[in-house]
Amino acid sequence: MSVQEIVAQVRHMSRAERTQLMHELVDVLNMPAPEEKRYNTLDFRGIGTELADGTDAQDYVNQLRSEWDHRP
Repeated sequence: MSVQEIVAQVRHMSRAERTQLMHELVDVLNMPAPEEKRYNTLDFRGIGTELADGTDAQDYVNQLRSEWDHRP
């Protein structure tokens, strides 16, 4: 449901319902945000190992870009 659809529904509410909704929204907005996952550097061990084969970084990027250009 889009914000515009929600606003359209709110316009059909009574003043008491809108006040109640406003209080509920304030409560939700004041809730602490969920903590983002923090990564340990060891979580990334092994990622990109295929790049350590001596391939030049620019050659690798050029190869990826040429693959993107030839996608259907």
